[in-house]
Amino acid sequence: MAPKKVPKSKVGVQPTPEKRGYEFGGPLGAFGIVFGLPVLVYTFTFLCNDVSGCPAPSLLSPSTLTLDQLKQEVGWPQDGIAGLFDLQVTLWTLSYYAFSLFLQVFLPGQVEEGVPLACGGRHKYKFNAFPSALIILGSLAAGTYMDGADFVVWTFLWDNYVQVITANLVICSVIAVFVYVKSFSVPEPGRPNPDSRELAPGGHTGNVLYDFFIGRELNPRIRLPIPFVSEASRTLDIKVFMEMRPGLLGWTIMNLSNVAHQYRTYGYVTDSIILVTIFQGFYILDSLYMEPAIMTTMDVIMDGFGFMLSFGDVVWVPHLYSVQSRYLSIFPLQLGWSGVSLVLGVTAIGYSIFRGANNQKNRFRTNPNDPRVKHIKFIETASGSKLMTSGWWGLARHINYLGDWIMGWAYCLPTGMAGYAIIETINPASGAIQKQAVQNPEVRGWGMIFTYFYIIYFGVLLVHREMRDEEKCKKKYGADWDRYTSLVRSRIIPGIY
Repeated sequence: MAPKKVPKSKVGVQPTPEKRGYEFGGPLGAFGIVFGLPVLVYTFTFLCNDVSGCPAPSLLSPSTLTLDQLKQEVGWPQDGIAGLFDLQVTLWTLSYYAFSLFLQVFLPGQVEEGVPLACGGRHKYKFNAFPSALIILGSLAAGTYMDGADFVVWTFLWDNYVQVITANLVICSVIAVFVYVKSFSVPEPGRPNPDSRELAPGGHTGNVLYDFFIGRELNPRIRLPIPFVSEASRTLDIKVFMEMRPGLLGWTIMNLSNVAHQYRTYGYVTDSIILVTIFQGFYILDSLYMEPAIMTTMDVIMDGFGFMLSFGDVVWVPHLYSVQSRYLSIFPLQLGWSGVSLVLGVTAIGYSIFRGANNQKNRFRTNPNDPRVKHIKFIETASGSKLMTSGWWGLARHINYLGDWIMGWAYCLPTGMAGYAIIETINPASGAIQKQAVQNPEVRGWGMIFTYFYIIYFGVLLVHREMRDEEKCKKKYGADWDRYTSLVRSRIIPGIY
C-alpha cells in the first residue's frame, strides 16, 4: 500500500532561519563553559568534603600546599581520573532516566499545543511530570519506610556521588552530540517541513564549538518506536524532557539522600537541612505541577538545545544546587527559633514580591477589569499590548526577578557562617576512631565560598536573563519600549538597578 500523502496545504514550509549574534562570550566563552563548568562541579565536590573539611585544610595554608597532600585531603580516587567513572553506576543512572521516560510515555497526561512556530506549525506536548514525580518519590518513601536511612538508593547516591556526577556528564554530553548531529537534517529553507522543525536563532553561526554549546535545533524531537500509544506519548521532546524530568527531580532526590546521610551519621536531623530541603522541594514540585507553563519560557521558544542546556539540566542543577544540603549533612547546624524565624522572614519577603508581581501580571492580562488590578496604570503599544506602569511592575521592569533572588537566600542562609574541619576522635565506649566535623576560627566563613555560591550565580543568571528580555522587548515594541522605560526606569531593584 502506498504511503498516505499529506495534503500540500497542511505541510509547513521551512522559513529562512533567523540569525542572532554571539552570546556568552562567543566561541571563547563556549570553550570555557563546556570544559570549565564540569571541572567546577568536581572542584566543589572535592574541596568541600567529608574527608578533611570544607574547605580542604591545605587551601588555607597555600605556602605549605602540595598536590599529593591535597589529593589525600579531598579523597581523590586511587585510580586517578579513571576512578571518577564507574560503568555499573552509569547503568544504574541510565535506569533512572529510562524509568522517567517510561512514566512520561505510559502515564496518562494532559496534551497541549505550544506557541506558534516561525514555520506556522505548533508542537504538541504531553504533560505528566508532576504525577511521575509523585510515583518516584512515593517509591522512595516506601523504601525509606522499610529500610530507613539505610535504604539502598540513599546509600548508593552518597557512596558513589562522584561517579554519579560523571554518569550524568557522560549522558548529557552524548545527548548534546546526538542533537547537534541530528540538527543537520532540518529541512532547508523553502523545503516541505511537515514536522515543524526549526533551527534556533542563535544556534547556526557556523562555528562548530559554539553551535554545539548553544544548540542548533530549537526543539529537537524523536518518535519512539512504541506501538499502541498516542502520537503525543511516543513523541519525545528532548529539551522539555531533560529540563523537567531527570535533573529537576534529581535535585530533590540528592537533597533527600543528604538528609538520610545526616541521620545515619548523627542519629537526628537538624532544622537547617529540613528548611533547605523543604524550600527547594517546594520550588521543584511547584515547577513540575505548573509544567505546561514551560511552553512560553525563553528556553523553549527561543533557545536551541545543546550542551549548555543539557549539562545545566542534569549536572549543574542536581549537583550544584544541592551543595547546601550536602554541606549540612556533614556539619549538622542547628538554627534554633531565631535562625528559623530569620530564614522564614527572608523567604516571606521574597515570595511576597515574586508571587505578588506574577499574580498581578496574570490578572491584568486575563481580566484588566478585575477589582484587584483595575487601578493599574499602563501604556498601550502599537501592537495592542498593554505595559503596566504602576503597581509591582511600576517599581521595576523585572521586579519578579528580585523576589526570586531574595527567595534564593533561603537556600544559603541555613548554612550560616559556613566552614568546618574534620577531626578524628576516639569513642570512649568502644575505643574506635571516629570522624567529627567541627568549626573553629580558622575555617569559619571559608565554607561560604561553596554554600553561598548559588546566590551569586543566580544573581548573575537573572541579570543576564533580564538583559535578554530587554533586547527581545526592544525589538518587539520599538519606540513604545523607549517610552515605557522612561516611565519605569529600574530594571530589577527599584532605584538601584
